[in-house]
Amino acid sequence: MTRPGKQQSAAIGTFTVRPLDPAVDAELVHGWVTHPKAAFWLMGDASLADVEREYRSIAAHPHHEAFIGLHDGEPAFLIERYDPTEVELKGLYEAEPGDAGMHFLVAPTDTPVHGFTRAVITAVMAFLFADPSVRRVVVEPDVTNSAVQALNKAVGFEVLREIAKPEKDALLSACTREQFEAATGVNDR
Repeated sequence: MTRPGKQQSAAIGTFTVRPLDPAVDAELVHGWVTHPKAAFWLMGDASLADVEREYRSIAAHPHHEAFIGLHDGEPAFLIERYDPTEVELKGLYEAEPGDAGMHFLVAPTDTPVHGFTRAVITAVMAFLFADPSVRRVVVEPDVTNSAVQALNKAVGFEVLREIAKPEKDALLSACTREQFEAATGVNDR
């Protein structure tokens, strides 16, 4: 399990990460994953009970975990980390030792801050790479999600190929620690 971490962003503020507690965080996360801006999470019609059940299932899974990201101490984003050889991408790609899968979602807001989402994905990646066993992060965004594809590129991801998942056509993409450091200048070793 990855330990909670801290990432500083001078212009944006301080990001910290803590484990998601399904009993405590389900209502908060429900508001995020059912918001129209979270359409790619495919949970738009989920009830509160559905969301709590989903995150209880993740909490109980040996190869999947969820975290709440805080911005200056306030909940602001969601992270899911998974072993792609066991969850999401099992059998769909050529795994490498040290691969970690990732999903992230920024909470909807009425007062957007320029550069915030890029600062969040940078903090998420730094959090994942703070674990020395992680050598590469893999993601599988929807082929039509151009906003997240641009963010992924900004932090060093390269598209490997398109893959067909049961719920979507996805762009399998990967980012090594070195690619992340070169793209962002962040070195968390």
